[in-house]
Amino acid sequence: MPTQINREQLSVQRERAILAAGLLPDDGRDPQDPLGELRSLADTAGAVVVDELMQKRQKPNASTFVGKGKVEALRDMASALKADVIIFDNDLSPSQIGNIEKIVERKVLDRSELILDIFAARARTHEAKLQVELAQLEYTYPRLRAMWTHLERIVGGAPAGIGTRGPGEQQLEIDRRIVQRKKSELKKEITQIQGRKEREVAARNLDYFTVGLVGYTNAGKSTLFNTLTEGEAYADDKLFATLSTRTRKWNLGGGDTAMLSDTVGFVRDLPHHLVASFRATLEEAVHSDLLLVVLDVAHPRAKQQLETVMEVLDEIGADAQPRLLVLNKIDAIEHASDIDAFQSEHHDSIAISAKTGRGLDQLVERVREAVRGQLDQLDITMHTGDGKAINFLENRASVINRRYEGDDVTMSVRIGARQLDQLRAMGTTARLAGAPQNAGLPGDGPTRGWGR
Repeated sequence: MPTQINREQLSVQRERAILAAGLLPDDGRDPQDPLGELRSLADTAGAVVVDELMQKRQKPNASTFVGKGKVEALRDMASALKADVIIFDNDLSPSQIGNIEKIVERKVLDRSELILDIFAARARTHEAKLQVELAQLEYTYPRLRAMWTHLERIVGGAPAGIGTRGPGEQQLEIDRRIVQRKKSELKKEITQIQGRKEREVAARNLDYFTVGLVGYTNAGKSTLFNTLTEGEAYADDKLFATLSTRTRKWNLGGGDTAMLSDTVGFVRDLPHHLVASFRATLEEAVHSDLLLVVLDVAHPRAKQQLETVMEVLDEIGADAQPRLLVLNKIDAIEHASDIDAFQSEHHDSIAISAKTGRGLDQLVERVREAVRGQLDQLDITMHTGDGKAINFLENRASVINRRYEGDDVTMSVRIGARQLDQLRAMGTTARLAGAPQNAGLPGDGPTRGWGR
């Protein structure tokens, strides 16, 4: 049967698609355009959307999610429009997919499968491909009984030979062992990669202040990343334009620098296994010193998107560092009152346009403040021959005055906690005025509680 053959490939590239959804109460959709995000996902996957169908429901139909009449309407639409696939903006059970496919006689994908297809198509690095493969297997394993062809697509089919007598309980158990073994192999390799990445991130955090760009997909993170760092990250007006984390040095001016990382975007109802599998990809965000939460403030569902981002950050463990809300795309806002309403609720937020550059100077200054840490005025004494320390203070602190006495110079400076830590790490002769000779900068006393 053609449906079974087509079911072996989840890809919808260039396929004619009908979008469908059961609209449940309080499901987080845009009431003005309930299928807007699914439409964008389908476009990103390369499908050609030919029609849409929705049904409001208080709860899903156990057999087909939407009512049987709507499924029959989908069949008639697919036949008339020569559609290849029906894409649901819901997560369907294996039995629901099978029941719908029997009626519509077309391939049926749910939201999670579509997102997995996009990730599979866009994965470029070895790590990203492993993460996608694991996510696919995690999704497939509990569905083997109802979705045999998924296994064939992902692991190459069941082995031929003794004990393989075709479909049946014995074959199902063999397939389950194949999937479990493959999952174990992938998890082991991903764990090794994650261990290396954690060490790399930890080492980088010792030398640099690290900033992670996070946000809903298509919020403008990659455009902002390119504007701030000339990092040449791929930026496109499509969902999931970025899958692999990019990290570049960000020159903040005044001798201050940070390492800025661009990360994969989040969406509503991101498949749980995908979030878990991509935790290593989001390692930069988990361990960064500061998170810039980029929000498309011009989007009609901006508030709901912000809630999704905050929930995912908590889920992956990125909840220990400060977060700075960046209201992007203010150039697309018609009424300034819309921005004012957001900033009245989020007093610490910054309004910018990554496209035009508006507000970026304020963003840079806020990050510089975070890089420097708590500022304090201190008297620091060092030998006049300690050119490295003197040059550091001249360029990285605000020098108020200098006093010379013998071979020493005492500089009164306004300096941040992080700069003081860096000065201490240089092995300098510098010491806080009044400290014993050659004592070095103390780690407590006036600087207690400083640092990152």
